[in-house]
Amino acid sequence: MSAAADSTRRLLPPQAPPTAGELLARFAAREQSPVEVARETLARIAATDGELHAFSFLDEEAVLAAARTSERRWATGEPRGLLEGVPVAVKDVDPQADAPNRLGFQADDERAHPQEDGSVVAALRRHGAVLSGRTTVPQLGWKGVTDGPGRAPTRNPHDLSRTAGGSSGGSAAAVAAGCLPLATGTDGGGSVRIPAACCGLVGIKPTFGRVAQWPPSGVGMLGHTGPIARTVADAALLLDVLAERDPREAASLPALPRPYREQLGGGVAGLRIAVSTTLGFADGVAPEAIAPLLEAAAALGELGAHVEQVDPPLGDPRELFARLWETSMAAIAADLPAAWNEELQDGLRATIERGRERDAVALARAELERMRLGAAMGLFHEQWDLLLTPALAVPPFAAGQDMPGGWPAAAGWPAWTPFTWPFNLTQQPALTLPWGATADGLPLGLQLVGARHDEPVVLRAAAALEESRRGVR
Repeated sequence: MSAAADSTRRLLPPQAPPTAGELLARFAAREQSPVEVARETLARIAATDGELHAFSFLDEEAVLAAARTSERRWATGEPRGLLEGVPVAVKDVDPQADAPNRLGFQADDERAHPQEDGSVVAALRRHGAVLSGRTTVPQLGWKGVTDGPGRAPTRNPHDLSRTAGGSSGGSAAAVAAGCLPLATGTDGGGSVRIPAACCGLVGIKPTFGRVAQWPPSGVGMLGHTGPIARTVADAALLLDVLAERDPREAASLPALPRPYREQLGGGVAGLRIAVSTTLGFADGVAPEAIAPLLEAAAALGELGAHVEQVDPPLGDPRELFARLWETSMAAIAADLPAAWNEELQDGLRATIERGRERDAVALARAELERMRLGAAMGLFHEQWDLLLTPALAVPPFAAGQDMPGGWPAAAGWPAWTPFTWPFNLTQQPALTLPWGATADGLPLGLQLVGARHDEPVVLRAAAALEESRRGVR
């Protein structure tokens, strides 16, 4: 670690906090209670969020009331779900009936007070999770960092001068700071995986439809929801909770035949893994981003996988993603309350205007191109079980900036996140895993991508890599 890193201001926990799995074991053994954990969660949020800016809303009394209910269930031997008593933060885009849902805006409006829970919050409640605050997002989750007018940017616990990423930046910052073990994120172009990579966490974008999204995502077929956690096992546990069918959601997939958390073993021996440093089109990928990829590829080879450098058949999908993203933002903005429209960030307003200028034929053609790209990747995975890429093109950069230093603003956030959003187009499962750090101690990461519906292979490989790193600093 460099001398500069020695003076870096961090908000990391002094020791590794318990995982969700460890908390559940403690509850079952009566070694700790949900109320004790809730109080620790609230204390940690109070100690960190003045600088971190990870939470947009927190009802401490509601948190303690939910924890007391969980404590009673454990006392009677009747925990009602997979997360009974575990604190979970919810991204401020998932409707929650007892909390404001402002989508990153500051002004209050009737729309910010949903009358019922959305799919994600309903699943968490069914499984006994203690909902512990709403986490910050940029307006409409429109970009890869988390900030907005009238509020400070969400900061990275590994270095408070750096971005936590986005758009699920608050969720990632809260988990990395040790406030709680789990948080939800949404991912229309990388919004789970980007902040997870920035903050040294595990983030999963599952196959489209695996996690129901009701009300429907504003970004349509690009939209996914997934977990953010410190370990692969915890991420799989939260994914099991979220992966429940919702009859209101046409794309919602049937129930899982076997829980993900039971499919983490088995290793990678015999798997065919393609490795790509640019996906065939990415510009400006930093050497620091490629180094952990090559190191992980070597580790997979040592574990028995067949590893080869191969670019997937994506072509250059940048214009395709821009068409779909910009028109989605324009469609969402058409229904925004007037007070929220007045708040729009300049970059979001420009994105909306570009979307309004695109015609219906271009949008229809984009959807056909998206499906053809998905088909090409489906055939690619007939030969390759997994694709391994960097998580991001660069390490975390300065908080309060949309782009890394020296990058043209006109390129937009997709330029430095070229490894995430292509797999929203193809709707494949993709997981980011922390792997090493820069000389200044900033997290680096890699991404594992599988065929549609093949989350078990992605999780298995991630668990094997995670295990291979135990004890490595």
